[in-house]
Amino acid sequence: MIKGTGVSVGIGIGNIMRVEEHYLEYTPKQVTDTDREIKRFHDATDVFCKNTEIQADILKSSVGADESEIMLGHITIAKDPFLIDEVDKLIKTGQCAEAAFESMCDMFIQIFSAAENDITRQRAADVRDVKSGVLGILLGINEVVLSNVPSNTVICVKELTPSMMAGIKKENISGIITETGGTASHSAILARVLEIPAVMSVPDIMSIAENGERVVIDGSKGEVILSPDDDTLEIYRQKREKFFRELRELEEYRGKPTVSADGIKYELVCNIGKSEDAAKVLECDGEGAGLFRTEFLFMDKTSAPTEEEQFNEYRKAAIILKGKPLIIRTLDIGGDKDIPYLALGKEDNPFMGFRAIRYCLKNRELFRIQLRAILRASAFGNVSIMFPLVTCAEEVRQGKALVEELKAELSSQGIEYDKNIRVGIMTETAAAGVISDILAKESDFFSIGTNDLTGYTMSADRGNSNVSYLYSALQPSVLRMIRSIISSARQQNIPVGMCGEAAADPLMIPLLISFGLTEFSVSASSVLKVRKSIAGWTKQKADEVTKTVMGLSTESEIREYLKTVI
Repeated sequence: MIKGTGVSVGIGIGNIMRVEEHYLEYTPKQVTDTDREIKRFHDATDVFCKNTEIQADILKSSVGADESEIMLGHITIAKDPFLIDEVDKLIKTGQCAEAAFESMCDMFIQIFSAAENDITRQRAADVRDVKSGVLGILLGINEVVLSNVPSNTVICVKELTPSMMAGIKKENISGIITETGGTASHSAILARVLEIPAVMSVPDIMSIAENGERVVIDGSKGEVILSPDDDTLEIYRQKREKFFRELRELEEYRGKPTVSADGIKYELVCNIGKSEDAAKVLECDGEGAGLFRTEFLFMDKTSAPTEEEQFNEYRKAAIILKGKPLIIRTLDIGGDKDIPYLALGKEDNPFMGFRAIRYCLKNRELFRIQLRAILRASAFGNVSIMFPLVTCAEEVRQGKALVEELKAELSSQGIEYDKNIRVGIMTETAAAGVISDILAKESDFFSIGTNDLTGYTMSADRGNSNVSYLYSALQPSVLRMIRSIISSARQQNIPVGMCGEAAADPLMIPLLISFGLTEFSVSASSVLKVRKSIAGWTKQKADEVTKTVMGLSTESEIREYLKTVI
C-alpha cells in the first residue's frame, strides 16, 4: 500500500494508464526578425485561447458553468498584459518566443510556489498548464487527450492539469493518481465535481506503476494498492458497494428539514467563496450561506474591487438564495492570504499581525466601500454582516459604529437597505473565547471558526508537520473553548453557528448538539451527510456522550471513545 493525499472520495478499481508528459524540449536561438517572432508568439497565444475556450465549453456542458471558469482563468493568464508585454520585450532583445515565454512563466511559477497559502500556490500549477499549452503550440506538439480512454481506466500521471481534465469522460475513468497536487488544486476540484475517486501527491508513482497494472485506490483515505490479490479486490469491491449504498441513503434526506431524532431544529447552511457558489448551495439542498468569504473577490486583481463590483456580487448571491440567510464576512486578509496591492508589508508572524478586522479598521475607505456594498445588497435578500478575527469589544464597537454611519449616509441618499441588518462576529481566537460573554452582548450572532480557533488555542500551525499532532478540534482545550463560546451565546439569546471544518465532522456533531450549537455551516457537498448525522442523535444521548468526553484527558482518548459511539 502506498499513501498519498485523498482529494476526491470513493473507491476506484481499474487498470492503470500511464500518461507521460510531452517533453517540450527546444534549443534556444537568437532571432533577427523580432517582429515576425512576436507575431508567432501572439498567434500561438491566440490559438491557445481558442482551444481553451473549447475546453471551457466542454467542461460547462459536462460539469457546469462554475467549473468551466477554471479554464477561462487560463485564458486570463495567457492574455495578461504584463506577461505579454514582458515577453515582447524579451523577444525584441533577440530571444526566441519559446525562451522568452518560458522565462516569464517560470518567474511567475517561482513567485506563486513560494506563497504560504494553497490558493496562491495553485496559481503556479495554472501557469505551468498555460506554459505547456502555449509552448506545445509553438513547438507543434499536440496536447495530451484523455477523451478516448477505455472503461475502467485509472489515470496515472505526474501532474494532472485542468486542460487534461476537460476532455475526460467520467464513465470511463475509475480513478486518478498523481505525483503532485493537493485538495485545493483545480484538478482535485474537478475530480470531486465529476465524482471520480482521486489520490494525489503519491511519491514516485510514475516510476512504480506499470501500464495495464491492476490497482485499487481509496480517495477517502489516500491509499493506493498496486496489483491487489483476489481477497483484497473483494474487500474493496464491498467497500465500493457500501460507498454507493450510503450515497443512495443520503438522498433520502434531500428536501427534508434538519432535525435531531427528538425533533430539535437546526440550521444547515454552506460556506461559499463567490456569488455563483450560491447556486450550488440550493443544488445541494443547503438552507442558506453561513459564510461568504469575500477575500476571493480581492484576489487575482491589481486593485481592490469597486463598490459596484462588490455590490453586484453580494446582490447576485442574495437573489440566488431567494430569502435564505446569507452571512457575508468582511475582508479577511493577512496571515496566509496576501494580496500584493493592499501592501500588508512583511511581518515576522503574520498570523498574529496586521490582518482581517485589524487591517480594515485602519483602512477605513476600503472598509467603507465593502460595508456600503453589503448594506446595499441587503435590500435584495436576508443578508448579515460578520467581522473576522475579533479579539476585543472595541473592534466590534468600531465596526458597528461604521455600519451605523453608513446606514445614515445611505438613508440620506435615498438608497434602500435592510435597516435591521444583523452584525455578528467570527469567534476564532482564544481571546474571543475567553471574553465570549462580553462579546455576546455586542453581537447579533456568533460564528465559530474552528480552523483558526484550534490553531490559536493550541499554538499550532496546521501546515507545520512537526506540530500537526496538536492541531485538532477534539483537543480538550479546544472543546472547552467551543463549549464556553456557545454557552455565552445562549445566555445572551443570540444564534451561534460554526463554519470551520469541525462542523461537518461526525465525531464532533453529538458534542455540538449537546453544547447547544444552532447552526452548522459546511461545504455544499457535505449537507446531506451532516443532516443525516444530526438526525441520528437525541439531545439526551448527545449529552451522555459529551459528559464522558469532557471527562477525558487527551485528544486520542476522546477520538477513540467517539469512534465507538458514532
